[in-house]
Amino acid sequence: MDQKSQHMEHERGSWGSNFGFLMAAVGSAVGLGNIWGFPYKMGRYGGFAFLIVYLLLVIFVGAVVMLGELTIGRKTGLGAVGAYGAFSKKHRWVGYIGVASAFFLLTFYNVLGGLVMRYMTGFLLELMGVDGFSGQEMSFWNYILHDYGSIVFFNILFVVCNIVIVMGGIQSGIEKFTTVAMPALFFMLLFVIIYIATLPGAGEGFIYMFRPNWEPLSTASGFFEVVRVAAGQMFFSLSLGMGAMITYGSYLDKKEDLQKNAIIIPACDTLIAIMAGMAVMPACAAYGVDYASGPGLLFSSMQQVFINMGEFGSFVGFMFYFLVFIAAVTSSISLLEVVCTYRIDAAIDKG
Repeated sequence: MDQKSQHMEHERGSWGSNFGFLMAAVGSAVGLGNIWGFPYKMGRYGGFAFLIVYLLLVIFVGAVVMLGELTIGRKTGLGAVGAYGAFSKKHRWVGYIGVASAFFLLTFYNVLGGLVMRYMTGFLLELMGVDGFSGQEMSFWNYILHDYGSIVFFNILFVVCNIVIVMGGIQSGIEKFTTVAMPALFFMLLFVIIYIATLPGAGEGFIYMFRPNWEPLSTASGFFEVVRVAAGQMFFSLSLGMGAMITYGSYLDKKEDLQKNAIIIPACDTLIAIMAGMAVMPACAAYGVDYASGPGLLFSSMQQVFINMGEFGSFVGFMFYFLVFIAAVTSSISLLEVVCTYRIDAAIDKG
């Protein structure tokens, strides 16, 4: 290894273990796309039919693209721009699109992450005996969208959380956080699923998800609409096409088994997405909430579900939004890392 390569490796760092990388990569994939996007899209586009199309896309497209991006990142040891540029300077623009996509998605994540923190804080205050939703329970979603001061405050707070974690570097920041956060997210989500499954009427939500229903695919327009939405969800959920997996792959040791990792990451991501559906759909069924409520399902609809549960609902609500917060952070730090790695690589290249 020459002096320049040693310097670059020292400056960029590397994963401490394969488990740490897997938790970070799964964390990048598991985000609001799973907990927020997957349930409401499943609810709107046919339940079981959407699930089957999504699974097929993950198996035949997602895992393949995942392997390709990890391979590009590890082979070059560079972020999105440098990686594509290493193959051909004519294709550096593809890397710039990836960095730009990560940046703009990060702004989107920051807003949603701030909203999640506001709902999490609201239920925490309810647990402490304080009105956490300013007496606006039945219309809080509409209320908070116009409470600009609160939105800005929690947006900034979410951004600060991301910056603090990424400043710690690969091992001491991202890896250290995700190796704790991802297992915690899994067990908290499992707790919420088990509790909601005990509610009267919750079984209808499981039936909606898992009983074969091909009606949404019975027409050409319906079929292509489900495929379009499922494909978009798949790329968004797996963090593909935005430089995140190339960036994380660039920190991988050459001895790691990429094929195995490219299977484990989509499998874990899909498991969490299905589990999120198993929490949201039965909860909607138990309290008569429309599955097709759309993007507001995670906020206005689920808030009503937890409020209707009574006193214990505040605890379940806090747990639910806390795990959504974890999912949001593990994804947003990967997007921020894409931008940071681009700057690091540029600085090393100049040096």
